[in-house]
Amino acid sequence: MGDGASQSQADLVLLSDNPPPQGAEVIWYEGKGGMRLRMLYAPEPKHNGVKTRGLAIVCPGRSEFIEKYFEVARDLQDRGFAVAIFDWPGQGLSQRPLKNALAGHVRNFDWYVEALMRGLAKIERRAPKTWVILAHSMGGTIALEALRERRLIVAAAAFSAPMWGIPIWFFQRWYGYSMRGFGAGAMQARPPQPDETFENNQLTHYEPRWRLYRRLIEAEPKLGLGEPTIAWVVSALNAFRGLFAPNALNHLRDLPMLVAIASEETVVKKSAQRKLASRLKAAKVITVQGSGHEILMETDERRDQFWKAFEEMCDRAKV
Repeated sequence: MGDGASQSQADLVLLSDNPPPQGAEVIWYEGKGGMRLRMLYAPEPKHNGVKTRGLAIVCPGRSEFIEKYFEVARDLQDRGFAVAIFDWPGQGLSQRPLKNALAGHVRNFDWYVEALMRGLAKIERRAPKTWVILAHSMGGTIALEALRERRLIVAAAAFSAPMWGIPIWFFQRWYGYSMRGFGAGAMQARPPQPDETFENNQLTHYEPRWRLYRRLIEAEPKLGLGEPTIAWVVSALNAFRGLFAPNALNHLRDLPMLVAIASEETVVKKSAQRKLASRLKAAKVITVQGSGHEILMETDERRDQFWKAFEEMCDRAKV
């Protein structure tokens, strides 16, 4: 398929207990550097008297892919939203830039922002005109950067455990910048790690959702992703510097936002989440007690805390 071609539910990894959202459609398009990228669009529901509220732009985290967010997409449709979900460059079934397909690589985060904007351009004419962001982890960096650059205009933005800082020592920063300067940016930042078990995972306390991610990769190994490259780490650090620059987010101070922090967060920096949120006067910060990093893949009780706050944010935005 060429740029912009689509098929209903084609090019999706389907499991019987993980149905796609109603009307799901895969769209392939061209990203920066000619990369072939995958996104999903699902229209707002047309039944049960559900009122159309807008388009929810779902921005997944690092190593994630469209199929992992089918449940989230169905939840959003039940709330009256059309849904767009992205496989970022180098992730999911989107094209990978290196021969080592398991290396999580990107030259800079602008590649992600460009992928977001080009994907949205593909559905702009038929999608609802009111847009809302739902971004997790690295997706929170991408979405906020697009907002910071004024490339994306939305009515509200919800962030689940946003990656606005990562735990990294000064020496590691120095090493990363030095190695990239010497042309070694495509090297993975650390060797492969031992296989994660549910018992030692830092992401979720709900085993069925934890296992779904692994079952999807078993069904289609091309979905898998390994450790990030040095270039990815340096690019992330550069993106954080831009977000925290003085006055960088002043034009977003009145945008209704939700920043959901996981109480048991170990993957990204909670201090960075709170610091950045404090610069956004219309942002409501909640702490999801007992949650690991992946709030939307947690137990129903913890997910419900997020969804309740999401609806309150939409009410404030009159969405």
